[in-house]
Amino acid sequence: MSPGRRKNEFRPGLSERQRMVLRAVVTAYVAQAAPASSATVSHLLPFALSSASIRNTMADLASFGLIEKPHASAGRVPTASGLRLFVEELVNPQELADFDRRSLSNACDEVPGDQVTRWVSQQLSERTHQLGFVVAPRIERVPMRHVSFVRVARDRLLAVLVPEAGPIQQRVIEDRGSGDQADLDSVAAQLNERLPGHTLGEMRILLEGEIHDLRSKAKNTYFRAADLGLRAFAVSAGDEADLVITTRSALLSQPEFNDPNRTRAIFEAVETNRRLLDVIGRVLEEPGDGVSVSLGEELEELGLGDCALVAIAYGATSPSGMGSSRGGAGPDESALGVLGVIGPNRMDYGRVIPLVSYCSRLVTEKLTP
Repeated sequence: MSPGRRKNEFRPGLSERQRMVLRAVVTAYVAQAAPASSATVSHLLPFALSSASIRNTMADLASFGLIEKPHASAGRVPTASGLRLFVEELVNPQELADFDRRSLSNACDEVPGDQVTRWVSQQLSERTHQLGFVVAPRIERVPMRHVSFVRVARDRLLAVLVPEAGPIQQRVIEDRGSGDQADLDSVAAQLNERLPGHTLGEMRILLEGEIHDLRSKAKNTYFRAADLGLRAFAVSAGDEADLVITTRSALLSQPEFNDPNRTRAIFEAVETNRRLLDVIGRVLEEPGDGVSVSLGEELEELGLGDCALVAIAYGATSPSGMGSSRGGAGPDESALGVLGVIGPNRMDYGRVIPLVSYCSRLVTEKLTP
């Protein structure tokens, strides 16, 4: 759910008093993981309001389906609809503190490109106490740095692809060509003259145009380079997006996950990450740039109906949203991947949203020099 109303969703027109009381209920719920009483709400309001007026206003919000009374508790908690309205209209994302910006930026500068996805997943987990994740870039879309070839059998070569960022990939390709390692190094050198900064897709287009002109010179090094390059740079069935989660312990500090059934549900969703990747993909297909927040029924199919997922694309070269507190790389076709957090739906959105956004900016700058 991007900021903005979901299709066919009822959205009551709230008075200023109702909006302030809803904000207070959510604020108390986020801080205490417990229902908010009228006394608690009273302390959080920016104006004086009697207990009776607060109770009446809370009754109105309950009739709109925005808050509810769990069990026999005297307090109220926000529903998924109430949280959604809060995120879209009432939350005030804080500016990330200068200390956080500097510490993240300085640390990111020291992280090697092939480790940046694991690093940012760890940072998101530690700084939000949620489950930080990164959908790592498909190598198909990452600018490349280097390729090398090593013969591993009479009819097979090992192609080693080194991207500008992300893990090194090794591919075994069939090859019955002749020549020793020096010949393979010469072929790789031909490719490496043009490879840096180009994606595998861009290199395939270049090589496909050249190989037709070189077929009459099949023993030529240039032809050999184009031929091996096309096979090494082909899209592989195994080149699916990879979900990177470095630690789960931070999430266990949340009181909601004292319940082993809840803990099991979220970890099962992560283990069967193909379904989770599908959900993340659908969230980011929605129109609009910046951070997307998914909660309630949007995560029900994963057994995470009482959780929230805050996600943003990274790696897009478009500057859209880069300077705003909610902005980031945006769901652009040039985006390399997605990062974000999963946790209980009472997470501190005012802090999580700008943190996720800033991490997207850092990773984008790291991966798109």
